[in-house]
Amino acid sequence: MYHVITSIFTILMCSIIISSCKEQNKKVSTQDSTTDLRTNPIETSITEITTQTPNRIPVFAQYHSNLDGMVSEFVRKMFQDKSGNYWFGTNGDGVIRYNGVSLDKFSTNEGFEGTAVRGIVEDKVGDVWFGTSGGLIKYDGESFTTFSKKEGLLDNEIWSIEIDRNGNIWVGSLEGVSIFDGETFTSFPIPKADITNPQPMLSHNRIGGILEDRKGNIWFVTDGYGICKYDGKTFFHITKKDGLPDNNVADIHEDKKGNIWIGTFYGGVSMYDGKTFNNYTENGIIEGIEAYNFCEDKSGNIWFSVEKIGVYQYNGKSFTKFTTKDGLATNGIQSIFEDKKGQIWFGTWSGISLYDGYSFSNATDLEPWAK
Repeated sequence: MYHVITSIFTILMCSIIISSCKEQNKKVSTQDSTTDLRTNPIETSITEITTQTPNRIPVFAQYHSNLDGMVSEFVRKMFQDKSGNYWFGTNGDGVIRYNGVSLDKFSTNEGFEGTAVRGIVEDKVGDVWFGTSGGLIKYDGESFTTFSKKEGLLDNEIWSIEIDRNGNIWVGSLEGVSIFDGETFTSFPIPKADITNPQPMLSHNRIGGILEDRKGNIWFVTDGYGICKYDGKTFFHITKKDGLPDNNVADIHEDKKGNIWIGTFYGGVSMYDGKTFNNYTENGIIEGIEAYNFCEDKSGNIWFSVEKIGVYQYNGKSFTKFTTKDGLATNGIQSIFEDKKGQIWFGTWSGISLYDGYSFSNATDLEPWAK
């Protein structure tokens, strides 16, 4: 059992969610759902997950859009495809689409097998792919096709997906990495860094994030073993020994300048230029220790969330913090996304907030269809 800092996770039909509470890891039952065990819901960890109990609803200071009641917990991933459709991947209710006319929810009844959606990408031909708790799912504009262990996937619990420049789909799961070329899944073993007493949050083999950088290198976020970089021939490990603030990495992002931004569960935010780390949290610039959800907007600003603290924006020179005082529904953020209009969407513990470049508000104030 491994000690973690701020959350507990659940399992429903073998769906497992990250735990980062100051408790021993527990296996509970699933739809990666929120909890009312929190004494102060707004101050809970962004990854605090437990089973949902009927008639026990968390109390928040304010509520923003829940997409016409279709989101019972929170939005984990947001995406807009080439056709302009908005996709909202939930934490237990499947996926929701807005096609410019109506909001449509897809779950098991509509052939969408994954209740929790942890990744959304689009390929060159316009097919949208979802990494879920029920496998890899493709939407071709008409129907959903699910790929699971039966088709060769290492594990159905998917935590990350990335499409490389050659069109291959890299799938990070609870049991490691699979590569899908459109026809066949191939296992891709990731070597582990030499870590003394590693403390993975869920599995020694889980890959929580995958990134292809501008040079074609593939970066893997491992569970308790730092970051692993693959240049096509050789694996390179980056851990605390190399300056990484924490081996429990939560998120990774490459900015337009080629810098790698890293969010961790216990070490906050850092930026890696390929040689050295600028550890903003350790240097006292950023508050909080649990950070993720990187998003770079059209102006080059870097956005990310820090659990219990709110959202930060980095303009290349300085950081600005935004909280509920500025209009966010809560200071716990599960997802950040910029749409084609340049609006920044924030999936919070209490609905979706929206930033129009000037102020934060309920998403429905600017997009009435979000209801």
